[in-house]
Order: sequence, then structure tokens, then C-alpha cells
Amino acid sequence: MPRFLIFSFLLFSATAFAEQSLRLNLVGDMMLGTDFPENVLADDDGVSLLREVAPLLREADITFGNLEGVLMDEGEPDKSCNIPENCYLFRTPRHYVDYLREAGFDVVSLANNHARDFGEAGLRSTIETLNAAGIRHSGPHGDVASWEVRGRKVALIAFAPFIGSHDMLDEDRARELVAELSRTHDIVLVSVHAGAEGPQAMHLPFAREFYHGEDRGDVDRFARAVIDAGADLVVGHGPHVPRALDLYRGRLIAYSLGNFCTFWGISVEEERGLAPILTVELDAEGRFLRGRLVSALQVRPEGPALDPKHRAARMIARLTQADFPASSLSISDTGQIRLQAPRLSKASLPQEMNSRQPGF
Repeated sequence: MPRFLIFSFLLFSATAFAEQSLRLNLVGDMMLGTDFPENVLADDDGVSLLREVAPLLREADITFGNLEGVLMDEGEPDKSCNIPENCYLFRTPRHYVDYLREAGFDVVSLANNHARDFGEAGLRSTIETLNAAGIRHSGPHGDVASWEVRGRKVALIAFAPFIGSHDMLDEDRARELVAELSRTHDIVLVSVHAGAEGPQAMHLPFAREFYHGEDRGDVDRFARAVIDAGADLVVGHGPHVPRALDLYRGRLIAYSLGNFCTFWGISVEEERGLAPILTVELDAEGRFLRGRLVSALQVRPEGPALDPKHRAARMIARLTQADFPASSLSISDTGQIRLQAPRLSKASLPQEMNSRQPGF
């Protein structure tokens, strides 16, 4: 075959491949500041919080994060707040939605334990504000983001173990919801806010988790159940620290992406300050092709800044190797994620060890 024909064929193939794949940017918890019970907004009113990472966030076809708190200009919480320094209720001014839109966010999760900090009025204000900004959302019962991206119909449904959200503790219903979406969409994305919190919760327990007596679910079991039902990717948040990645039936699971931009009220000390940006490429069927962990770091009073030491990527690589020693994912020190032959065949393991045994 003449060289120019070979070159043309390769160029066409690469172009067609790029057109078929979808690129996603995924981050964890976001709370850009609160003016309740005291005003602890950034000195520049939050203008620069996402400035350094925005160019990267805007590069994807879909950019997602978990929005903590409410977007609301006034109003009182349903809960009492007698000691301000111990009051974890977040009310972010509505115009802060502009910073999310300008940074490239297409869709956010509202399935978390702060979405109703100001009751139903706060939730309504958040939804109305996001709608006006053109940012999609999922979280409350019946609230599913559905839209078209590059000719494909995409759905995102967010779950949590909290009242008023799609319930991740009801596995049968979760499977039904995902299966219904899978029948009507090309790509189904699942967000889940679950698991215990803090540095002691970085490793997966492969069991039900509790935090201050509250049932936070079995994240691994849930993730695999919804993939069995038709989900193409599961992204977790809630522990406020990063967790491992894994691949199940060709679909990526990010068990927790930790904190991303939490200006006040959520600790960013040590591992809680790691702010990874997970970039993922999926094929036309939703299978994982490749990815990258871009490491960022929160150092107050600034927003997330890119980290040349790649601390978030290195941490997630270590957690992945420890919790999933047979994983088919390879994560480099700089965050490149590639497929590799499994280091140990799951078929050779006893059934009770398959996929659910941590390796400490």
C-alpha cells in the first residue's frame, strides 16, 4: 500500500477514534465559601478560587463535581446553630455559580449531607440557581441529569445514604434506576456520596461503613451492583480523602476523589488537602480507555493549585495497589492511568476473595 494511503488511513482511524470517545473531568467535594453563620468568603469574593485549574477543567466533554451546601442569598437553616465554630452549615451566595460555570462544570451532584442545610427552600434555591446557569444536577428523588454530548445521550444519577436522595442503601432500587437509564441512554454515569470520613478511612473496608453511628453503605458492593445494572462509570466522594481506583467489567470505579475546593469548614490538613482531578476517556460503549490523575493541592486561603510533586496521584496509586493488588490499572508516579494485564488472575482466586479483599 502506498505510504500516503497508509498515512491517510491512520489519520482517518485516529480521527474517528477521537470522535467516538468521550473525555470526562471528575473532581470531589466543592464548597466555595459560606456567609453563614459568619461570613468566611474569600477576600476577592471567590473570583480566583478556581482560576488556576479552570483551563484544565474546561478541556473535557463533561466536567463533574460534588456540590456541598446550598446556593442561597438569605434564609435560615432548619437545624439549630448555637456555637458558630461548630456549625457545619454552608450557604454560598448564588452568584458563585458563575465561577462553577466559567470553570467548565457541566453537571454536579446534590446527593450529599449538606444539600438540605437550609431545608427544602435551600435546595430549591440551589436547583433554580444551577438551572439558570445551565449546570445540570442530580441528587433528590427523581432528579436525573440527561443530555446529549457529541451525538450520545448521557445520564448522570447521584446516590447517597441520606433522606431525600436516591438511596444507595436500597441496592435493588438503585439497580432498577440504573437499568432504566441504561435502556434509554448511551452512557450512564453514577455518582455516590458514601463511606466513612477522614484519613483513617482511606482504605476500603470491603464492608458496610458507619460514621458517628450513621450507615454510610458498602461502597464497593454498591459500585459493582450498579455496573452490573448498566452503569459505565462510578465516581465516589464523601470521605474527604482520596481512595483507590479499580476496573470492573471494563468500567472505572473511583471510590473517592476527596476534597477539591473546600474554602472553609472542611479540613484540608494533610491528605484532606489533596485535590485530584481525574481525567477519563471512555469509548463509545462506556468502557475505560485511559486516564490521568492531575494532582492539585488546597492551601488556604487559595483555591486548588497544581502540584508538581504529584502527591494526589502517588497517593491514589499506592491505595490502588494496596486495596486491589490484582487490578488491571497501572498508575504512574505522574498520574498516567493505563490498562495492564492483571497481576493475578481473579479466576485463580477463591470465590470469596474475588474483588473484595484489601491488600494492606
